[in-house]
Amino acid sequence: MLSRQFVRENPETVRDAIERKGVTGVDLDEILAIDEEWRELKAKGDGLRQERNEVSSKIGKLKQEGEEEAAQEAISRSSELKEELQNVEERADELESQLEDALLEIPNVPHESVPTGEDESDNVERYREGFDDLRELPDDVTPHYDLGEELDILDFERGAKVSGGGFQFVKGEGARLEHALVQFMLDVHREQGYSDVLPPIPVNSASMEGTGQLPKFDEDAYRVGSRQDDDIDEDDLWLLPTAEVPVTNMYRDEILLDDDLPVKHQAFSPNFRREAGEHGTETRGYVRVHQFHKVELVNFVRPEDSYDRLEGLLDEAAAVLDELGLPYRVLDMCTGDMGFTQAKKYDIEVWAPGDDMEGGPDVGGRWLEVSSVSNFEEFQARRAGLRYRPERHESADYLHTLNGSGLAVPRVMVAILEYYQNEDGTVTVPEALQPYMGGQEVIEGSAPIGESAVGAGERD
Repeated sequence: MLSRQFVRENPETVRDAIERKGVTGVDLDEILAIDEEWRELKAKGDGLRQERNEVSSKIGKLKQEGEEEAAQEAISRSSELKEELQNVEERADELESQLEDALLEIPNVPHESVPTGEDESDNVERYREGFDDLRELPDDVTPHYDLGEELDILDFERGAKVSGGGFQFVKGEGARLEHALVQFMLDVHREQGYSDVLPPIPVNSASMEGTGQLPKFDEDAYRVGSRQDDDIDEDDLWLLPTAEVPVTNMYRDEILLDDDLPVKHQAFSPNFRREAGEHGTETRGYVRVHQFHKVELVNFVRPEDSYDRLEGLLDEAAAVLDELGLPYRVLDMCTGDMGFTQAKKYDIEVWAPGDDMEGGPDVGGRWLEVSSVSNFEEFQARRAGLRYRPERHESADYLHTLNGSGLAVPRVMVAILEYYQNEDGTVTVPEALQPYMGGQEVIEGSAPIGESAVGAGERD
């Protein structure tokens, strides 16, 4: 969140951020009015408190001097001041609560380098990699959802039967490929200096608020449980939408030391998202699903280092695609498409040639976002109380937080199944992954199981 002082002293900057990010429902003038009344009441309360202390200090002296009438007047005035102060403090507390809630609705201010725009069409392509030497593709690349069923490695029908639409089984060589991808990603990032974290899967509302998922994006999250016991309030738990939430909140309300920084954590986790409001987008296959795996990279850094670290984080996430030999591009996200919490964000999009939907590099296909690499500056740190002490004798300052997926596994799987597809319907395992699959070089699939598979195109 933005500080009260920043909002108070920079109203036009904040107003511009609200407009450029397309955030609705925020009445900045009302927030400023609440803040002004709150400050007036705090000042009035300080004056009443001082007067009451002065009056109270006179009562004993007046009694000692035999000034009973004056002492009673002072006692009466002290009671009046106490009641008036209580009313002022109650109103100030009410306004402070309103102000804190309102500040949570104000988006982060975009960095000066962020391009202005309304939607994804205004994002700026920064560069592409891997297109100078594309592998030879089949004349007709089969989309991953059809290929996955033909190879019997993706099963959307049974996933829907068990859990509903947007869930799936990944089976056989597909499951093996996904496990290999995860281990490969973790190894790549360990070499980059990341330490491993296995986070808890349910997270509380304070953690969701700390990273900015609440209060604005509660419709996208899965809430857990409907009962309460002695140890845990299950109504206050959410299935994590991203490991960013628990890992960022590991140090909530703590003070780190300057020598600790930078802190670089990576976390593998399942992730759960309702994708509320996404009904108009493409939902077929393994692209937009309600449960998926990814490796998340979270950084805690000194404020002066955060933009250099952002560029480093971008390179660290993209290194996975470089090693896999998958073509991709990097976008500099515009103000209208960058998100509520970010000060600056890059998207890494891998190219998947199986669907001629959005138009890839001259040969159809589409772009799939596999990572959003973001600098939040101190926006999350203020919400979560993340601070560090530059020197032991100095006051604590807010950290800057950054994160990015390293990477989202299903969409990398989609790209592999389509880009490494062969004319005979098999899939070549990228060389970097072969050691993680026991030396396996090709995914050939297996025969479907069950009576329903008979006559439905079983593999030889």
